[in-house]
Amino acid sequence: MKLKPMGGVLLGILLVQTATAQQNYFIDGYHGGFYGHYPDDYTAFINEQLQAHPAWKINLELEPVTWDAVQRREPEAYAVFKQTMSREAANGRIEYVNPSYGQSYLYTGSGESMIRQFSYGMQKIKAHFPEATFTTYSSEEPCFTSALPQVLLSFGIHYAALKNPNTCWGGYTRAFGGELVQWQGPDGSQVLTVPRYSSEQLEKKSTWQTTAWNNNVGYIQSALAAGIAHPVGMCLQDAGWRNGPWLKDHAQYVTWREYIGHVADHRKATVWKLSQEDVLVSLVWGAQALQRIAQQVRAAENNIVAAEKYAAMRTLLEQQAWPQYALDSAWKNLLLSQHHDCWIVPYNGRPGDTWIDKVQAWTDNTRAVSHDILQPPPLVAGQQIRLVNTTVLRRDEWVTIPYSSRTTLVVTDAQGKPIPSSRSTDTTLVFHAQVPPMGFTTYRLVEGQPLGNTAHLSSRLPDGKYNIHTDLYQVVIDPAKGGIITSLVDKRAGSKELVDAASSRGFNEMRGYFYHDSAWHSSMDTAATVTVLEDGVGKTTVQVKGFIGPHPFTQLITLASGQPRIDLQVTIDWQGNPGIGAYSQDKGYQAESPQKAFYNDSCKLLVLFPANLQQQQVHKDAPYDVTTSRLSNTFFNRWDSIKNNVLLHWVDVTDGAGREGLAVFSDHTTSYVHGEHYPLGFTLQYSGRALWGRNYTITGPTTVHYALLPHQGNWEQGGVAAEETKWCAPLQVVPGDSKATFSLFSVTDTRWQSPAVMIDGKDLLIRLYNAAGDDRPQEIRLNGKATQALLEQLDGRLLQSLKITNITNGGCVVKVAMPRFGIRTLRFKNVTINR
Repeated sequence: MKLKPMGGVLLGILLVQTATAQQNYFIDGYHGGFYGHYPDDYTAFINEQLQAHPAWKINLELEPVTWDAVQRREPEAYAVFKQTMSREAANGRIEYVNPSYGQSYLYTGSGESMIRQFSYGMQKIKAHFPEATFTTYSSEEPCFTSALPQVLLSFGIHYAALKNPNTCWGGYTRAFGGELVQWQGPDGSQVLTVPRYSSEQLEKKSTWQTTAWNNNVGYIQSALAAGIAHPVGMCLQDAGWRNGPWLKDHAQYVTWREYIGHVADHRKATVWKLSQEDVLVSLVWGAQALQRIAQQVRAAENNIVAAEKYAAMRTLLEQQAWPQYALDSAWKNLLLSQHHDCWIVPYNGRPGDTWIDKVQAWTDNTRAVSHDILQPPPLVAGQQIRLVNTTVLRRDEWVTIPYSSRTTLVVTDAQGKPIPSSRSTDTTLVFHAQVPPMGFTTYRLVEGQPLGNTAHLSSRLPDGKYNIHTDLYQVVIDPAKGGIITSLVDKRAGSKELVDAASSRGFNEMRGYFYHDSAWHSSMDTAATVTVLEDGVGKTTVQVKGFIGPHPFTQLITLASGQPRIDLQVTIDWQGNPGIGAYSQDKGYQAESPQKAFYNDSCKLLVLFPANLQQQQVHKDAPYDVTTSRLSNTFFNRWDSIKNNVLLHWVDVTDGAGREGLAVFSDHTTSYVHGEHYPLGFTLQYSGRALWGRNYTITGPTTVHYALLPHQGNWEQGGVAAEETKWCAPLQVVPGDSKATFSLFSVTDTRWQSPAVMIDGKDLLIRLYNAAGDDRPQEIRLNGKATQALLEQLDGRLLQSLKITNITNGGCVVKVAMPRFGIRTLRFKNVTINR
């Protein structure tokens, strides 16, 4: 998303010194598409410009679905452009540099979503332009994430560019290196890449450009002085702009394929182990509009992955038809909801058809398809249910399900044996479930009284505080201090106290600056009311009701026996639209000013967790990666000082020796806070003006689900990645039958994950991800037979044939090795399952 260039501006920026004119190159082309911006007659315009300027070459970053609309609206121009693509796509004047389906930022979603962006996008482009080849990844927006190299290579893309010189509103990459670098991903994969040069500065009097946007004299001279013999600039114009060649005749236009493959000097390419913190990005974290988008996307993302895996189980086990069309629809809608414009300009569009509205419709579709596949049953007496586990972890946990019967229900196993259950409310039932990896266990709901120890896990202490104890933790909640947690003892770590009593901030305190009130408001300022909602041997839920200034909140804190994760949910019932942040920008907002209130997280409403951990070290997850933070603190207040403080699924802090730690999970992508003298926390709310002066308002209650995970050792030893997998993939309740239990496959190393399971004809496809393990071969045990086992690239190319070993239970085993943070796709051909 860029500002439209004003008339006459280009004339003043095209003067490049004659001495350097033949030593610099330029990447021109178009960005956007059907949903972003693509006028009805625009293909004809592109055709005309290509014909009028024979030396002009273009790089395309157009939403693949654009061509469906073009084919309908401009059939003649479409036919001409298709002929041009057929002639020029392979080695000529046109290169498709971003084939992703929804032009996602990529860092805001899961690794599997990143893969589907490319697979569905390439499929759509190939349907229109069969001769299209994909050689380079480049984006006009900061659509970058650290794990891209292995994904690109697996799709056959060998080059990349980390520049986005003319659309840096949402961020930019760190300046590094010279003409080329070998961008190395966390798994060791390397892609030959054009970086944002170390000499490529941020443009002065701008908050959206670097100096490479127009090949100005200063940019070219600084590059040459830095030893860059073939400087290259870039601007992928917004589709709809009528400039033709961006720099007119003052440039040597190239495609990225041509420049990297035949112009740039490969010999000087240094290795850059790019960290996620080298992707310097910032959105309006905490704004309610963005928060809701992120929650909708996350929920839809989790649901469709679970539904697809269960559909694979049913296809193999019960000969159900594979719902390809429905799954395609669900994935494509999800991928569009991850479009960068949804996240950076959510209010843009006509009333009723803004990006906010689009995301709601798209994710509703995805969740509807998931619901149809999973088919949650009516939970009444006599109903058989399956608890479906879509992870490769064996699940042994307490489960809460709602039910619609007016009588008290309990649970039995498939043979009628009662299952331990806790006291239920009028509408929920809590029981202990055991489910095998990538499979299900069948239970039955019957009338009766709960079975098991009725001892309470919570008690009220003489001083008015509330004490909750499980086999793992002891937690103390203080109503007098707004319901904060004053003690969190980890019994597994020798009764280690995790709350930093010396901190001036409370553990689980909510605090922010309300600029209309000229005051800080904290949940600790007012006493809260604490109520035990649910209590028993298996699970306890405590409700905290308090205030943040005049704004009431309700928080639920849940602990379960044997569960290392502590679940929390907060709902804030906002009174009006308070301003929350560093200061008001209702007057005097300037797009060109680098300093803006929304950059400053320290004054937003935060949830804080001062932890009793010395010399703290932070780790955080990213798509198919975990980053060791190098930041002394996460705070900045200017566009030219952006830091990567993104919380995708979790952020973890350990002591300096890596003995103990505390992870925080969030139900949506947001930002986290931390500093040398500042506790770990995350952004809960911002309200005020932000990008383009838009007022990001509060329009209703805020509800956020988050969790805490105390652990021993570092994030790897503490099982943070495994717990996040369970957090995103809760056990699904579906209709059951007589089959008591089933497991499709398992993996010997439970530090591995399976992000996706699919059916392709008679074949079973399993995606594997090494989230925290080593590179030793691991066994994948299939509950059935296959004629072949193949490792494939993401585009279907054969990577390796595997030896299949049959085992005595009628199953088979293959061994797979990959580095940490590696991904592999395993195809079992002609699968038959043990029933």
